[in-house]
Amino acid sequence: MNKLYFGDNLDVLRDHIKDDSVDLVYLDPPFNSKRDYNILYKEPMGGSSSAQITAFEDTWHWTDEAERTYQELMDTAPAQLAEMMQSFRRFVGVNDVMAYLTMMAIRLVELRRVLKPTGSLYLHCDPTASHYLKILLDTIFGKENFRNEISWKRTSAHSDARKYGANKDIIFFYTKGNDYKFNSTYQPYEEEYEARFKNKDEDGRRWADYDLSAKGLTGGGYEYEYKGKLSFWRCPLETMKRYEKEGRLHFTSRGGIRIKRYLEELPGIPCQSIWDDIPPINSQAGERLGFPTQKPVALLERIIQASSNEGDVVLDPFCGCGTTIVAAQKLDRQWIGIDVTHLAVSLIENRLKEHFPGAKFEVEGTPKDLEGAKDLAIRDKYQFQWWALSLVGARPYGEKKKGGDTGIDGVKYFRVGPKEMIKTVVSVKGGGNVGPAMVRDLKGVMEREKAEMGIFLTLEPPTAGMKKEAAAAGVYKSPLGMSYPKLQIFTIEELLGGAQVKAPAQSETFKKASFIDTVKQQGFDL
Repeated sequence: MNKLYFGDNLDVLRDHIKDDSVDLVYLDPPFNSKRDYNILYKEPMGGSSSAQITAFEDTWHWTDEAERTYQELMDTAPAQLAEMMQSFRRFVGVNDVMAYLTMMAIRLVELRRVLKPTGSLYLHCDPTASHYLKILLDTIFGKENFRNEISWKRTSAHSDARKYGANKDIIFFYTKGNDYKFNSTYQPYEEEYEARFKNKDEDGRRWADYDLSAKGLTGGGYEYEYKGKLSFWRCPLETMKRYEKEGRLHFTSRGGIRIKRYLEELPGIPCQSIWDDIPPINSQAGERLGFPTQKPVALLERIIQASSNEGDVVLDPFCGCGTTIVAAQKLDRQWIGIDVTHLAVSLIENRLKEHFPGAKFEVEGTPKDLEGAKDLAIRDKYQFQWWALSLVGARPYGEKKKGGDTGIDGVKYFRVGPKEMIKTVVSVKGGGNVGPAMVRDLKGVMEREKAEMGIFLTLEPPTAGMKKEAAAAGVYKSPLGMSYPKLQIFTIEELLGGAQVKAPAQSETFKKASFIDTVKQQGFDL
């Protein structure tokens, strides 16, 4: 089942995800906060890079597509939803917010369709649009299937001018029906409670004693004499004997009999609707990937543990840097991830291969042959460039939609010593007209950027003149005496067939997250 889809989640849901096939949906959609979210990259020797690529623009506009989607909802959505969308349009107006609600509504309809009758949905948002989304969810899932509104403390206290500090996100928890899966999860005890466990056994285990008497309890207890004390007890005689055999009874100086409860055996405080025990991804976090909307693995693990079991299917239709996918893989769930940018898909692939060597999963929607590559180049030249760069393990360079053309589409570093890296610049051509001038341009860029090597990627076969220009660039000799062509040309078809760049050992391209076993940091009662 484990599948990663590159494409619009609405199309993927409709074309590939069956009715009643998913146990848990978690989505962290764009909030309409009018921000651009960027992927930050790691410099070759470990420092942060100023280079960044816009992963997605967190804004929606009322376009022809939004109008068509709205009309589709009017024609096909349940009457209650159609009426609600009309009300939104009258109240909100035809603007960016309405475009956001329209695009979310049609996707939430599909997400409800793919959920099993026992399934759950968690929608992560902030106050920018949470009030509108709550109404949408009530309309689509039924207000009777609203289970809770979780507040996650995503930052520490800070000062906001003339208003209260905005330091939380909201997670709406809905189910498809009344018979849904739910496993109790726990938060750590407060220090004040743990301080009660001041007694220690010889093995160092901390304990506190609790009453075994049943006096005053509704329904009474078990009346018998034990160790000369006649009383109503909370447990039968056989259990009392077992407690003593296990060393769990505490005989007080006044002749009382109490039971020991060990701190290490208590699961914690049952999770409430305020989650303040899971820190956000900050600049020092080991799992940080440089993706601004990245959520901590522990947050997703809590949700997955609570609303699914091993082997269940978890779906994230806006999977971004893949935290949901990583958490699901760790917890032995099956998973489906969808993202509309190849940057995200490539990042998730690298993350999975790093943390779960040998894990089996499929990537759908990316080109598998030359015709698919040509089709992507026609539909979206930027996604084509990002995909082509991933074939050689290069990262995108600079902003494609902003500023002038630098002559560089990607950059890649190769290690040639313990602390020495060489820079390689990459040029991608998705058009049909390629020639020697383009190779000469790349040679000029290599000189300007002080890059030791260059890679030219093309959809069309290179001409004899292009090959001649590349050969004239000469060779790069590594400190170990190995020689590599200084400028190499590859067709997309060659790379799909397994061709590889001739170069020294490859360094990291994406920043890697440390693998934090957060499951061991939380208590779960399955």
